[in-house]
Amino acid sequence: MRETIEGLVSRIKSLNRRTLLLSGGGLALAGGIAAKRPAKEGGAHDPYFLQLQSAVKNAGLARPSLVIDRERLSRNITTLKSHLGARMGYRIVAKSLPSIPLLAHVMKEADTNRLMVFHQPFLNAVATGFPKADVLLGKPMPVAAAARFYDHLGPTSFDPAAQLQWLIDTPERLDEYKALANARGLPMRLNLELDVGLHRGGFSDPSTLRPLLERIDADPLLTFSGFMGYDPHLAGVPDLMGWQESAFEGSTALYKAFIAEAAAHYGEAWAPHTMTFNTAGSPTYQMHDATTHATEIAVGSALVKPTHFDVPTLADHVPASFITTPVLKVSDPTKLPVLEGLSGPTRLWDRNTQRTFFIYGGHWLAEPVSPPGLRPNGFFGRSSNQEMLNGSDLINLQPDDYVILRPEQSEFVFLQFGDIAVLEDGAIVDSWPVFSSGA
Repeated sequence: MRETIEGLVSRIKSLNRRTLLLSGGGLALAGGIAAKRPAKEGGAHDPYFLQLQSAVKNAGLARPSLVIDRERLSRNITTLKSHLGARMGYRIVAKSLPSIPLLAHVMKEADTNRLMVFHQPFLNAVATGFPKADVLLGKPMPVAAAARFYDHLGPTSFDPAAQLQWLIDTPERLDEYKALANARGLPMRLNLELDVGLHRGGFSDPSTLRPLLERIDADPLLTFSGFMGYDPHLAGVPDLMGWQESAFEGSTALYKAFIAEAAAHYGEAWAPHTMTFNTAGSPTYQMHDATTHATEIAVGSALVKPTHFDVPTLADHVPASFITTPVLKVSDPTKLPVLEGLSGPTRLWDRNTQRTFFIYGGHWLAEPVSPPGLRPNGFFGRSSNQEMLNGSDLINLQPDDYVILRPEQSEFVFLQFGDIAVLEDGAIVDSWPVFSSGA
């Protein structure tokens, strides 16, 4: 009997240990699952975005609108100017600020008449809107587009022969522009695109330069006007073990080699003060504060700072462009079409899907920023008509309230909303028409 009782006690103790182990494992499993559960997010508009919502409401902008904060825009211009050395010029990238009044504002505050243009209809608009502008093409255009520019150049005092530089990236394109110039008797200034590491085209071997310059010099209608070396890739090089510095030095050395080759070619006739040596872009312009080979940097997006430009090299710039759009419908709780049975478990697992807000429009290259915690629904999919955004019960939006987004980029996105609404001192004070992309 004694052995039987001892055996029973042993089995009970063993059972208790097993039960405890199983219980502990269950708790650990439950804890692990809970740790992977999305954190609950959300809240209300902060004071800035609440003021922005009030401004568009008071202006009656009951539709998707692109808003530029003029005070923030001016702050970014001041920041940019603070980084320019005494000899460094500034060329405004028009594709990133595609509006005549917007460009006029930047040109005035930055004290520059230099523009970089990437689209033939924009080029014609700039030639008409800014007859005293100095214009450099930001990409090589098909020669047919160049011909179309001249064909549609309306009444203006803008003189392409003196104020416009076409961009050339290959010997073949040089031949095409040479043929156009001679067929029409058009004097043309030609700027050569350099591949300084981006590998998107352009000349990369300085030894190939002299034959190009000889062909340009041999034609009385053509003039060599300088180089353009775009280097946004440098901002993406990790700043580890000197990689970024090495990449920057390599890019700079190549650019300098082309300048040296041009100087050797022209000898005593070399006049670098008449040349345009363009470099940088929004992500990299601050890396050129001590640059001596280039005469100007090209920047556009940094002045309005879309989300793609939330990079360390632009940490001192502030977002100045927003999309505002009304909430049309609110669904509380969230219900998924066809998958209604999954709605409850989904809300239970991810509390950030508890509420649904259908907005006016959507599916832009943009990210919701206010109220915080909003995001598109992966099951429902995207919509450019009435996009579905989800959030937790911490978000208390109602119909006719506004969702605020930040564009991911400015080019093209700015063209999707009609006139730009200009915010200043808490009110919409102006309306700036945008370029037509197909005029």
